[in-house]
Amino acid sequence: MEFYENEVRPERAFLVSVDTGEFDAEASMSELYELTESAGAQPVGAMIQKREKPDGATCIGSGRLEELKEVCQSQEIDLIIFDCELSPTQIRNLEFETEIRIIDRTMLILDIFASRARSREGKLQVELAQLKYLLPRLTGKGAAMSRLGGGIGTRGPGESKLETDRRHIRRRLESLREQLAQVEQHRNQLRRRREKEGIITAAIVGYTNAGKSTLLNLLTGADVLAEDKLFATLDPTSRAIELPDGRSLLLVDTVGLIRRLPHHLVEAFKSTLEEAACADIIIHVCDVSDPEAAEKADVTLKTLADLGAAEIPVVTVLNKCDLLTENIPEDDSTVKISAKKAQGIDRLLQVVAANLPETAKRMKLLLPYDKAGFTAKLRENGKVFTEEYTETGVLVDALVDQMLIKQMSQY
Repeated sequence: MEFYENEVRPERAFLVSVDTGEFDAEASMSELYELTESAGAQPVGAMIQKREKPDGATCIGSGRLEELKEVCQSQEIDLIIFDCELSPTQIRNLEFETEIRIIDRTMLILDIFASRARSREGKLQVELAQLKYLLPRLTGKGAAMSRLGGGIGTRGPGESKLETDRRHIRRRLESLREQLAQVEQHRNQLRRRREKEGIITAAIVGYTNAGKSTLLNLLTGADVLAEDKLFATLDPTSRAIELPDGRSLLLVDTVGLIRRLPHHLVEAFKSTLEEAACADIIIHVCDVSDPEAAEKADVTLKTLADLGAAEIPVVTVLNKCDLLTENIPEDDSTVKISAKKAQGIDRLLQVVAANLPETAKRMKLLLPYDKAGFTAKLRENGKVFTEEYTETGVLVDALVDQMLIKQMSQY
């Protein structure tokens, strides 16, 4: 294959999985294929080995390792990606045997996250997760890494380069944790202010690449990156919209979820994912055209339950319904839409409004002139749509806050 002088050839990657029966290896491998493409590499082949458990030294058996070496040499492979988390020993042994760079599923996802992070918080979270993953995997290379051997250039402080690196990483981890704590404190202050001001929030959640950002852009006119890639959106985005009943709703886009999301990432992105746990309602977007839609929806709901969001009302949005051939029924909390073709959006907003806890009610009031001061109260705690002066009083069409409904119902 020939390339122009300035054209960079994408890394050729070979994918490897060990099927122990713990999860659907075929489905996970298919996802690893998408993740590899999303990272900018070119998957050129794959291998799945059935074993009771991964080999402690090389993850795969010796026969398969020989096969892997031959395939990689004949196909000019630059990178081998394992669909599991490898130990430092396994990585070292595999690289020694194959003479090719080895990464695992976690390293791949971390790399994608690092390339997608744009906000300060996103970058801090990614670096924290990367360093926590790297620390136990720092391994020395004998005398080459040591400053304790004999000879010129090795004398001096009695500490190996490996120990220096570890100390530097631990200091950086401490600094990142402090910075993230400040960001989280700021986020909590914003949440408390929203609660105090009675702002209703909806978290848009779902499996990665389900169409969350496309939906947010459609509803709000936001300009969030929406690509057909896994983890195209990493940084949370908030935008306000108005519901059919007149209430304002703050939509928060969250990071996409994935099968076996590495625990390093769940921990690092906890403050971002907690937007869902603190929301008044969850809008769960599913790609209904995906053959694995049901399994992916279960992954999302399980993650929400782990975050303590199981009791929050959920509206299920079946996106990409224009690609469906069979008819899927809707109900009081399920809506079929096509975010790309702007279909079903009016009903979605009605269903979201109907499933929200009643915080306000739209009312038409006739306020006597001696009670006309109530309109100021309505404006302060709700919203006044129209105001008309009649012979008997002020005719008001308003969104009345829950605490004023009883007081206003006589008018």
